[in-house]
Amino acid sequence: MTNKRRLGIPDHVPEAEAREDDRPLLFPVIEGVGPHEKTLYLGNLAAAENAEQLMAVDITETLNVSINMFPGPLILPDGVHVRRYQIGMIDGAGNSPYLMAAAVHAVEGLMRGYVPAKPHYPKHRKGNILVHCRGGRSRSVALIALWLATFAEEGFGGFEAALVHLRTLRGLDDTYPLIPMLALARDVLERKLLVGQDGGQG
Repeated sequence: MTNKRRLGIPDHVPEAEAREDDRPLLFPVIEGVGPHEKTLYLGNLAAAENAEQLMAVDITETLNVSINMFPGPLILPDGVHVRRYQIGMIDGAGNSPYLMAAAVHAVEGLMRGYVPAKPHYPKHRKGNILVHCRGGRSRSVALIALWLATFAEEGFGGFEAALVHLRTLRGLDDTYPLIPMLALARDVLERKLLVGQDGGQG
């Protein structure tokens, strides 16, 4: 029986990336945000699909920013259904800056708010947030750097400083995020598409 490649996985993945992609990776970015004191995690697809790993750090909601991968329904060991959100982007040129801006605002909404479940909804509770793509190296890093620069600027000093912080946290060199994702993020900033940019609170 031949092993089938998962739909959406590139045909040629560098060996180091492939090794990473096979194991769940979770990196706490910032803690105690908003009225629910949530922690934001950067991670990969393998982490988003690992109930034990999510449960261990109290992640109950995930935002996927890859357009070609779809983590399936997941129930944590305590019976909580993980809520899935997705704003898909390709890891390359061609994304709309408005879509990236929407993803930044989605992170802000998830970090500072919580939508309660109705009685007939799947079991859920407040928890921490995971932002991921396939590997958590490019799309997710660019997105979180934008969110930090706009909504947590006092602790990170702007986009470039947030980027340095995330590269260090994730163990990346300056080849990540990929150049088109950096260009996209800077385009969002130049167009002033984010509520809260330049000190405005919206």
